[in-house]
Amino acid sequence: MIVVLKQNSDKERVERLMQHFTDMGLRINYSEGEHTTILGLMGDTTQIDERDVLAYDVVERVQRVSEPFKAVNRKFHPEDTILSVAGRKIGAGYFNVMAGPCSVENEAQIIEVAEAVKKAGASFLRGGAFKPRTSPYSFQGLEAEGLKLLLEAKRQTGLPIVTEIMSEKHLDLFADVDIIQLGARNMQNFMLLKELGRSDKPILLKRGLSATIEEFLMAAEYIFAGGNQNVILCERGIRTFENLIRNNLDISAVPMVKMLSHLPIIIDPSHAAGRRDMVQPLSRAAIAAGADGLIIEVHNDPKHALCDGAQSLDIPQFDGVMADIQRRVAFEGREMQG
Repeated sequence: MIVVLKQNSDKERVERLMQHFTDMGLRINYSEGEHTTILGLMGDTTQIDERDVLAYDVVERVQRVSEPFKAVNRKFHPEDTILSVAGRKIGAGYFNVMAGPCSVENEAQIIEVAEAVKKAGASFLRGGAFKPRTSPYSFQGLEAEGLKLLLEAKRQTGLPIVTEIMSEKHLDLFADVDIIQLGARNMQNFMLLKELGRSDKPILLKRGLSATIEEFLMAAEYIFAGGNQNVILCERGIRTFENLIRNNLDISAVPMVKMLSHLPIIIDPSHAAGRRDMVQPLSRAAIAAGADGLIIEVHNDPKHALCDGAQSLDIPQFDGVMADIQRRVAFEGREMQG
């Protein structure tokens, strides 16, 4: 249920109203915008008589919410959420590019790529230390050693880092990671979602390969329910019957998510198609659709990459794509972060 308050309402009367809801065992999501203040009520609201709530003179209107996701719902939070991470703003007109290799392979590789993507204008370094792979015989990542190398690249370049977690048992290892990525295969790993909800780390939540938009937002709701409101959504393509590309980028997810939720959403053009020649056109589509950023795979030697070389840009290719991205972001009137 949503309770919209009248402008310039007396604070003491609002506090009494909030205490009334708290006494009923409800959780309150307080959202104060430029023109509207909203109390989002979560819990068993069937016991509430709307007429009783409207009797409070600070209440303008009451609205029941039918969607199962509440805290991430735009009705509960009409203003776009802007996250601040390592001095970068994410969401609501700010545009970020996260770039780096699919997997951290060695120190020389990750340092070279980090320096290159920073020079090109990327605002975050991405890189996989723990790698979920379809085949148990594929390269699984350097794990804890990979995290150490990412942190060394961060130390040398100043770029904040984004990397994927696979288990709640590893949370302590991610203490110095700036954004924890939750991959598509773990979007509905509910135990991991709950643990990330108890942390205060920004979470980059990727959409599952076969997940609906509602399921995607419900996964974000799990993190919010634990108390962590630092969530960035990522559309990375869904599985269809098409076999010329790895996944089908659901570009409609960007405007749909923005209609339904206040959370920022970015696009992963690399995983969407699984082909480096599709990264630039899909990036253009993402910007035009209103995405808040991109996460792009870049490798200093894609032909010999241990993971996903076919979808990775080399450094000169990334330079060209970034120049195009910067022009288009400026044309759209948004602000590049870097």
